[in-house]
Amino acid sequence: MPSALAIGDFSRATHLNIKALRHYHRIGLLEPAEVDPFTGHRRYNTDQIPTAQVIRRFRALDMPLEEIHAVLTTADPRARNELITAHLQRLEMTLARTQQAAASLRDLLQPPADAIPPVIEHRQVPATPAAAVTDVIDVKDASAWYQGALGELHALLAARKITPSGPGGAIYANDLFFDERGQATVFLPCDGPVKATGRVTSLVVPEAELALTVHLGPHSGEIDLAYGSLATYVTDHALAVEGPIREYYPVGAHETSDEAQWRTEIGWPIFDTGQAVHQPS
Repeated sequence: MPSALAIGDFSRATHLNIKALRHYHRIGLLEPAEVDPFTGHRRYNTDQIPTAQVIRRFRALDMPLEEIHAVLTTADPRARNELITAHLQRLEMTLARTQQAAASLRDLLQPPADAIPPVIEHRQVPATPAAAVTDVIDVKDASAWYQGALGELHALLAARKITPSGPGGAIYANDLFFDERGQATVFLPCDGPVKATGRVTSLVVPEAELALTVHLGPHSGEIDLAYGSLATYVTDHALAVEGPIREYYPVGAHETSDEAQWRTEIGWPIFDTGQAVHQPS
């Protein structure tokens, strides 16, 4: 039996904000698995994550909600493909983006039989001194913002002849997922405090226990799938605790201009029960 997620965790797992999830419930596009009759709190099953990811892909293609509903409720593959094709033909001006999103959508609708589940690692991260940039941002600006902030941190440390002691990372407040606007902190570990300069400050990144998985490639390339897999694992093993999501960037724009080589580690805060690694079966 699939595990249940509160609407906030479902929002984090699928990158659909809470306002959108409530709207999709009202119009019958994505109804929660259960609604508390007294509090009205919505809960979703982890097996609804793929449907939410499909909806997010279609919305990324600017498909109207009524057409998405028709696709999801059409049992005939030919009719469903005709609906999808008709919309794709209206998006020829953005063909490159359309082709990438459509390929991802096909994998979601019919996952490859030989697909390998991601490896999920438990990691205890110690408190770490770092140089950091913190701001309140919109989620649509997150990718450009973190790359700019991380580049600024690398440049400042290089100017002061300070060698980073580990890969850069970021801490994303839950509001950034819930409301598509919230606080974000990008940091670059280094030994000892860093003198505040401009928007760069000194920070001790708090210790944390994390479940981590890896996303390969740019953030525009299906990072929500890694988030969904991680949320399912954490929920199924009853490990989740309150706390912000973390990302670490062992290979990014500072290391290579080839986005296909980028490597992002996504960390979900947990209470570690001793099951150290989730290996593919």
